[in-house]
Amino acid sequence: MTDLPLSSPLPLPLGFRCHVANVGIKDDTDDFVVVVADAPCSASGLFTRSSFAGPSVLVSRRHVADHRAQAVVVISKNANVATGPQGLANAEEVAAGVAGRLGLAPTDVLIASTGVIGRQYPMDRVRAGLAALPASPSGTDARTVATGIMTTDTVMKTAEATVAGSNARVVGVAKGVGMIEPDMATLITLLFTDAEVDAQSLDAMFRSVIGHTFNCVSVDTDTSTSDTAIVLASGAAGPVDLTALSAAMFEVALSLTKQVARDGEGAETLIEVHVDSAADPIQAKRVAKAIVNSPLVKTAVHGADPNWGRVAMAVGKSTSDDEVDQSKVVIRFGDQEVYPAPVDDSGLDALAAYMRGDEVRIHVSLQVGSAEATVWGCDLTDGYVRINADYTT
Repeated sequence: MTDLPLSSPLPLPLGFRCHVANVGIKDDTDDFVVVVADAPCSASGLFTRSSFAGPSVLVSRRHVADHRAQAVVVISKNANVATGPQGLANAEEVAAGVAGRLGLAPTDVLIASTGVIGRQYPMDRVRAGLAALPASPSGTDARTVATGIMTTDTVMKTAEATVAGSNARVVGVAKGVGMIEPDMATLITLLFTDAEVDAQSLDAMFRSVIGHTFNCVSVDTDTSTSDTAIVLASGAAGPVDLTALSAAMFEVALSLTKQVARDGEGAETLIEVHVDSAADPIQAKRVAKAIVNSPLVKTAVHGADPNWGRVAMAVGKSTSDDEVDQSKVVIRFGDQEVYPAPVDDSGLDALAAYMRGDEVRIHVSLQVGSAEATVWGCDLTDGYVRINADYTT
């Protein structure tokens, strides 16, 4: 993973170009992003399973079904959800409009949208933005893409990695700080690579990567209506070892996952929960999610209170008494065991100091098997309440 100064551009992989602009969705921040490849790409997309999925999700599901695409457009500050037939027609018009400007078929264009639910796109402004889209975009900085898809994010989210044994790169961007409890995908995240990979292999590795990264993050237990994860592979850097490509994709996705959790609305502390010695991966993830999603655990972390009883509560509510033996469960904050071995006053003081840091790790061993899972989230602050109390006003 390469860390560049935030002021430095982060080049997109070979074969990709971008256009980022403000079309007047809200305020004067960038809200219209297009990334296009020089040629058709292998592609994969994963989307929310919400029954209230937005038109952008419905359109992209259709367009990526053949695992081919050449461009993606993102409109931020307006989710275009719960907008009826007109909202669907508008999403289709945006995809077709981008395709027309770029000389592509509409089905070559994927679309994502994020922001306030229940409002139609201001199509007069969007059409003007489409008319201003260059036929051959010249932008190459992924950080402008990351900034253009932000809503209540406080920082842009980018990551990159080089595929071992090659010059191919993976570059990713993401947005999301609230309404985050993914199911099959999450938030909006876009990965681009210049590795040459067949569509079926790309789809399989992308599903695995998302399952172990973005599907393991939760800010507030609320599954978005607009969750979209897309990967495009231009092939411009030539063939690569597929295991190395999968590792690079995982590295990028994991970095973005942690950035999303750390930037949760109002968040001050990143929470990592690791559950091991579980009966199977499903149990491990279920227990870990119960812990990271517990408002009581979140507030204890926010208050730097090493109240392990709240973790025990979360383990208990997510398992039955025939699944685990509470006398064998081990709970740790950081490296310090807090149950069943008691912690004296000096140990509690040390734990409180640890929890005042910007990252807290909770480790639970169920002692019933060999499976494990790690998930990420954040503390619950009064800032979260304030942001969401005033979201549309």
